[in-house]
Amino acid sequence: MSGNEQFSGASLKITGGRLLDGHGGDTSNRALLIRNGRIAAAGEAAEKADADQTFDAKGCVITPGFVDLYCNLREPGNGQKGNMASETRAAARGGFTTVCVSPETSPVNDSRAVTHLILDGAYASSAIRVLPVGALTRGLEGEMLSDMAGLTAAGCIALGNGSQGVRSARVLRRCMAYAQTFGLTVMLRPENQSLAADGYAHDGLVTARLGLLGIPEVAETAAVMEMLLLAEETGVRLHLSQLSCGRSVEMIADARRRGIAVTADVAMHQLAFTEDALAGFDSRFHLRPPLRSEADRKALVAGVRDGVIDAIVSQHLPHESAAKQAPLPDTEPGLSSIESVLSLGLGLVKKGELTLTELIRGLTSGPASVVGLAASTEQDDIADLCVFDPDACWTPSSESLISAGHHAPVLGQSLAGVVRLTLVEGREVWSVA
Repeated sequence: MSGNEQFSGASLKITGGRLLDGHGGDTSNRALLIRNGRIAAAGEAAEKADADQTFDAKGCVITPGFVDLYCNLREPGNGQKGNMASETRAAARGGFTTVCVSPETSPVNDSRAVTHLILDGAYASSAIRVLPVGALTRGLEGEMLSDMAGLTAAGCIALGNGSQGVRSARVLRRCMAYAQTFGLTVMLRPENQSLAADGYAHDGLVTARLGLLGIPEVAETAAVMEMLLLAEETGVRLHLSQLSCGRSVEMIADARRRGIAVTADVAMHQLAFTEDALAGFDSRFHLRPPLRSEADRKALVAGVRDGVIDAIVSQHLPHESAAKQAPLPDTEPGLSSIESVLSLGLGLVKKGELTLTELIRGLTSGPASVVGLAASTEQDDIADLCVFDPDACWTPSSESLISAGHHAPVLGQSLAGVVRLTLVEGREVWSVA
């Protein structure tokens, strides 16, 4: 099978490989039979069944399709930084079958009309499942509440304010209280914007040495504490997104012990890199939140390992080349990351910081549970699957990347982990021999 062909038959048998179910199950795969978009049989029954096509997964790992809780597809938008077709194709190449898209579109996803525009665009050109996150406040301005009920009715799976935050605790409290009455999940990136101000790097040794404007850790931790206290009072389901500080993990663990309904995620690049990546003024690593210290990185990895952090996200944010070619302070923050998430995770596995089971949980069952999805390889489940070769290597480059954003974190480096097959409801959306 080539990389762009879809299965022509109605059924597919996947034989061989190692099967990880995202919940700790780890078995040798005799066979999986995919028929009519679902897993029709497994094990001996699948092995004996006839199928229109067979995929040999020898040497590969078979998992539920990856679920990304925070991704920017750049549509609707001006198309300069990417579009639905290019970015969902890149996601499929990375093993993702579902992405939750940020409300930071143009126009902002704060109305039913924009939500329908996103879903219509996904139906027309997306390779994978696209789930919109609606804006918590109108225009993401942090002042007036959006039409939360209308956004949810239109198809939004949660509400958030993207990277903008909500400056007023009073407005945030009203947002949470209103969302709670409808049983909605609120996804927020914790940042006290007054403390973050005009910073663009971690307020640490590298910023001091290079003379960069720093963002202190308390800009995140103060916001985490405020959001946890407001969630405790209102009873809203709170999801804290894109954590960067070890202290945040401690506060979330404590909040859960007190019965607060909070989940959390971290971007893969926060687990793989530190503030040292900015030492050469490399604009690819101009990020928000910034890469922090090695101690923070280790604490975030431990949070994933212990299950305090439920999900690993891509925080994919593609840019055109010009956006990353100015002096560091003038560049736009964000990485083109969705194609390299798996490879960076396998690097952590190789170093012994995560087990493969823990990595897959953070990419599948963990994020799926946050938005009420099932990520499973059981019989009768929807056939959203990823098959990857953990030992095969590839090299990200401007020529090899599918995303319109070519500012990947590991350009020119040989990376382990090649996705051989991605299925969405049994339909092939990515395949390489």
